[in-house]
This record gives sequence, C-alpha cells and structure tokens, in this order.
Amino acid sequence: MDLNQEVKFSIAPMMDWTDRHCRFFHRLLTRRARLYTEMLTSQAVLHGRQDRLLGFDAAEHPVAAQLGGSEPADLAAAAAIAADYGYDEINLNIGCPSERVQSGAFGACLMREPELVADCVAAMKARVTIPVTVKCRIGVDEQGPEALFRFADAMVAAGVDGLIVHARKAWLKGLSPRENRDVPPLDYPLVRALKENHPQLPIVLNGGLVELAQMQAEMVGLDGVMVGRAAYHNPALLLEVDRAFFGDEPKFESRIAVVEAFIPYVEARLAEGVPLAAMTRHILGLFNGLKGARAFRRHLAMEAVKPGADARVLRAAADYVRQAEQGVCAAAAE
Repeated sequence: MDLNQEVKFSIAPMMDWTDRHCRFFHRLLTRRARLYTEMLTSQAVLHGRQDRLLGFDAAEHPVAAQLGGSEPADLAAAAAIAADYGYDEINLNIGCPSERVQSGAFGACLMREPELVADCVAAMKARVTIPVTVKCRIGVDEQGPEALFRFADAMVAAGVDGLIVHARKAWLKGLSPRENRDVPPLDYPLVRALKENHPQLPIVLNGGLVELAQMQAEMVGLDGVMVGRAAYHNPALLLEVDRAFFGDEPKFESRIAVVEAFIPYVEARLAEGVPLAAMTRHILGLFNGLKGARAFRRHLAMEAVKPGADARVLRAAADYVRQAEQGVCAAAAE
C-alpha cells in the first residue's frame, strides 16, 4: 500500500474513544480516511486479550494499530502480532503527555531520546512489511526547534515511513494532558519547515484543526492532516472528507442514511453481548446543528443505557430527527 496515497486525512487515536465501534461508525462516514486504534501498550498486546484489543471489522480498512512502549524487542513482537491481524500500518505514539504514560517511560518523554525511538522503529521495521510511522510533538518542555529536526533525522535513519506531528510542544511538568491539547501554542510553520527538510518523508499535521477549509489550507506543502476531537464531537464533517480530500463521492449523502447503515452492525454486536450504549455513545454528535439533534442525544443518553436496550432505541432516536425535518419542510411549503 502506498502510504502517500492514504495519509491525506486521518482520524486521530484517542484513549477510551476510538474503539472498534467508533471506527466502524467513522468508516460509514468516510471511505478513505485512515483510522487508528487507541494506543495499545506493547505489554498489553503481548500479554493481554489480543482478540479484544486488536480485533476489528474488515470494513475498517485502511486502519492502523497504534502502539506505545520503549523496549525495541517488545515493540517489534507486538508490531508483528498486529500485522498478523491485518492492520495496514503500525504507528508508535511519542506524543502522549500523560503522567501514566511517562511513568511507563514512553509517550512524549521519548522526544528526549531519539536514538532509543530510532531503535524501536528499526526493530519494528525488521519484523513487519507494512509501514511503520511515528506520532510525535514538536518538542517537550524547553526543547527548541532543533530538537524536532534531530528527532526526525533519527527516524529517517531508522527507516520510518512517515511522521504525524502534533504542532504543539508537550509540557511534561506544569500542564495536565487536557491543558497540553490547548495551552502550548501551535507552530504549523515549523512542521512545514520539517517537510522542506525531508521532502520525501510523508508528514501529516495534527493539532488545532477544526474546519475542513482550515485543514485544506494548513496542509499545503504537507502530505495530510490528522483530526481528533473535531471529528469525534462533530462527526458529520467526515461526510465531506472523501470529496474534499480525495475527489470521491461520499458513501452516504445524509446523516439519517448513516444511522440506517449502522443499525445492522449494532444488531450484530448486540447478539454478541455488546451493550447498546457502548456503540451509541460514539454517534451522539452526529446531528449537531440540525433540528431534532437535542432530542436524538437525549433519547440515546437515557434509553441506550437501560438493560435490554436494543436497536429500536436507535431507530426511535433517529425518528426525532426525521420528524423535525418533516416539520421544517412542511413549514417551508406553507
């Protein structure tokens, strides 16, 4: 698979959010965007319930497994397992600033250890044939711009297939993970300068991207964008991604059609014992900005959590939007 052809738009991995149900839902909204798992530690992959952690629906392709860790041999073994499951890419997270991740000696603190990260990349490259990429920050704490260039040089020497760069520093002391998403200033020009320094390396921009027009403007000179919370909280923007970034028509033209397409998946997972709320929690923002959106959210929030809740709850929630749309059309016709 040519990574350069697939990285134009990616949906960022988010802990406790981008599970397999979320990814399937997002795939209904866009055929082409690359999806990512939540960050999985190498130890969890090696010693945990692999089917639960790594299982995914074939419809999710292209989909990448994101790993966290700092021990080359363990990461290589975990990458091999993920590749055997059929993932299209292995991504190493060197961007997470949480204290829990730092205590495990991985995540953003590894920006200070480019040689170790390079060893991890090289070890994974030696074990898998799919692309190996790294998601990083532009630096941590007092590091200057030169640290990002040294880091990228080490990744290229190790054979990395692409970098996803969150265009903010991570302040490991003094800011919470939540504050690290917003407080450090964005530096998109630095990421573009990195691309100029490595023109052959796919580089994807992440951080502070909200509107499609903004994303298209900021990715000029780069290979793509990665979007996280904007896509999760306002998933309808993904309906325009295939047209805007890939020149393709969307799979579905309406949000209601997406819900209808999601229902067979929901019913199949319900039959496996998955609670309805575990799936519907990801679609609460689908109708944001439309009449009936509040009633849709309220109905799912109240009814999907009840014992025995099934797909009828989702259909009933969608009916609130249909009724609101019919009311608007009727009023316009008068």
